[in-house]
Amino acid sequence: MKSPYLSIIIPAYNASAHLSKLLLSIKKSTFKNFEVIVGDDSSNEQYLVDKGIKIVRLTRNKGPAAARNVAAKRAKGEVLVFLDSDVQVYPDTLKKIAEKFKEDHDLTAVTGVWDKHQKTANFFPQFKALRDWSYWTNERDRDGYYYLFSTRIAAIRREVFLRLGGFNEAFRQMEDVELTYRIAKRYAIIFAPDVRVHHEFEDFWPVARKYFWRSFYWTKLYRVRRKFDPVATTVWESMAGVTAVGAVASIVLGILIFFIVPMTWVKVGTLGVFGVLLILHILLLWRFLRFVYSQKGLVFTIKALATGLALYTVIAAGAIYFSVRERLSVV
Repeated sequence: MKSPYLSIIIPAYNASAHLSKLLLSIKKSTFKNFEVIVGDDSSNEQYLVDKGIKIVRLTRNKGPAAARNVAAKRAKGEVLVFLDSDVQVYPDTLKKIAEKFKEDHDLTAVTGVWDKHQKTANFFPQFKALRDWSYWTNERDRDGYYYLFSTRIAAIRREVFLRLGGFNEAFRQMEDVELTYRIAKRYAIIFAPDVRVHHEFEDFWPVARKYFWRSFYWTKLYRVRRKFDPVATTVWESMAGVTAVGAVASIVLGILIFFIVPMTWVKVGTLGVFGVLLILHILLLWRFLRFVYSQKGLVFTIKALATGLALYTVIAAGAIYFSVRERLSVV
């Protein structure tokens, strides 16, 4: 029997609604030389899948890193393709991945992107789709080296993945960033903007919760490495995050001062600090805001700016929470 060229690895935890749509989209692919292996992270439900799709079940819930690893160990393909269970591929997605690896034998790893379209008319999912699209296509460094090995859609040669030891199962979030650092020590991770999947984003609070915990684990990873690399974020976006948190803090402080401190110059000074930080923040995000304006207009852009401030604050809260927990554990 001919070995598959691609092994599609999908972690799943109580994901039957999403998984069925993903498997259907895979079935419609124009490229056919692949196998599908689902790493079931000890779900509370049974998955009904077509014949030929392998399901490897963990005996207890360990997180997506462990689910991917156990599935990858069963893979026979030359190239592993990692997909999140809540995405859908396009008919040519797998074909484009296979072509890239076949045409370039020095290619080790490729990462793709979510598209910018959403079926819902709700503001936040549209904002999140545009934010991610702009980040990957308008704002990233152009050398193509420090691209995140994003498990929403990414591929790597199987022998390299196994030699690296797979995903670090100690990370229930940010496992893709941790693996990216290990890949990037020796190999380039190439961004392929034509390798796309579709994803319907959630509303603000579920995404904010994910951002909080990703920031928590990123801070944990940073404490170990003591080094900043533009993998999960660019330097410019990190600076935008700092100015965003400063702006939010200054306006909150300003509101408190307005009711407590009688001195007008203090109130004006606080307002001035907020204004300066907000202007710096806008300048740092100018490419994104210009892109959003071209897509959705002025009102949407203003709402996007405010929403971004809130998300940057959540990210900062995750980092602070890790630092506090670490300090308390030492004490």
